[in-house]
Amino acid sequence: MNPEAASDATTDPTTDPTTDPTTDIGQTTPEPQPSGEGGDTALPPYDAIVLLSFGGPESPEEVMPFLRRVTGGRGIPDERLEEVAHHYMEFGGRSPINDQCRALQSALHDELRRRGISTPVLWGNRNSEPFLTDVLREAYDGGMRNVVALTTSAYSSYSSCRQYRENIAASLAELAEEGKELHVDKVRQYATHPSFARTNIRLITDAVRAADQPDDSKLRVVFVTHSIPEAMDDTSGPGDGEGNLYEHQHDELAHVALDEIGATLDRDLDGALVYCSRSGPPSQPWLEPDINDHLRSLAEDGVTDVVVAPIGFISDHMEVKFDLDTEAAETAQEVGLRMTRVPTVGIDLEFVSGLVDLVEERAAQARGEQVTMPAWPGEAMPPICRPGCCPNLRTALPAACGSD
Repeated sequence: MNPEAASDATTDPTTDPTTDPTTDIGQTTPEPQPSGEGGDTALPPYDAIVLLSFGGPESPEEVMPFLRRVTGGRGIPDERLEEVAHHYMEFGGRSPINDQCRALQSALHDELRRRGISTPVLWGNRNSEPFLTDVLREAYDGGMRNVVALTTSAYSSYSSCRQYRENIAASLAELAEEGKELHVDKVRQYATHPSFARTNIRLITDAVRAADQPDDSKLRVVFVTHSIPEAMDDTSGPGDGEGNLYEHQHDELAHVALDEIGATLDRDLDGALVYCSRSGPPSQPWLEPDINDHLRSLAEDGVTDVVVAPIGFISDHMEVKFDLDTEAAETAQEVGLRMTRVPTVGIDLEFVSGLVDLVEERAAQARGEQVTMPAWPGEAMPPICRPGCCPNLRTALPAACGSD
């Protein structure tokens, strides 16, 4: 079990957090300087952007309290959590995810300022400090009333979308009891935004070149995402839809990537979508195949080189660093495969620019303007989730930013 769930991620682990300029409210970004392009402007109707993420421990002492928060209400004993805690202890008890959020927050700030937009970027988490409720409380006390949320999850499922909407609703309800009324909108899920696809495809193309295996029959592209329960995938997407949107969005990107990379490199590449980070009881079906099983199967089929592309994650957090860079790398070595791991989109300039495009898109929609919602591959997800979208299969809870 690995708790940093389903696409919850942010950026490049090589970023030096000691150079991060964040301070104050929810680690808010610095006051803007004149842009040299006509001066800074706000982004009406929003007073702030909040980067909303999963969170993670930053010291050994925080690991078990963090895991208890993540699994609260599920009856998982500490003995089981200790097994997961071992993964964190291999990295000094510190998850990479918070440093990656700081880096993404800084990159968003820089791109906004490049466009002459002065709106501050806040950062709040679900399961560790800075907690979302505290960030929104400080924002209110600082005079902010309208906020737009940008999550670190690209795809559509309960854990990567509605659960964040539940977090927002719970925070707003708690603050309302204190007499602090805020309004929060949310940027649409961006697995189908062209910048996400283009960035992934470019990074995979570079990795295929780096693998330096000219024989197409000996090379496979392995697209990886976080496994989720089959029931969660079956109900992913709008209530009146066909379901299985989580798997479908990944599968569409994988197929488009193979076509585009093949055309660019004049190759006939093959690949498959696989999963990592399965948890839960053995009796509960989760999406398969597991990446380690898939790697063993490829080796048996005579494949010698694999390019592992973590398209389900936007940064190198614990699933990537442990499940791929540690466990999958060990499996590849064991079966004699040469493994090239593709970077996550992280703070790639094209990806960050696309996120800011999405924020501007949502602001225009909130102002009542007609906007074009670019999508490739697939269809654009709505900014206000439709009824029954990605339901909570345990307990129905209030969710913000949706029509139910």
